[in-house]
Amino acid sequence: MIGEVNIYGVLFPPLLIWLAIALGVSTLIRRGIAALGLYRFIWHRPLFDLCLLVALTGLVSWAANNYF
Repeated sequence: MIGEVNIYGVLFPPLLIWLAIALGVSTLIRRGIAALGLYRFIWHRPLFDLCLLVALTGLVSWAANNYF
């Protein structure tokens, strides 16, 4: 996916779309981790959440470039 994404005449950079997808997935994963009580094993919760978002954004961008 190269170039902008056109949504009703508004051009968005692909990274913004990938970040929105990764944010949704990250929210689901964070809720699951909180429900299972696994945050007690994590030293710095905000840093972990940021790293999770960055890793998922990279995964989504890799998948979008290789499969779409």
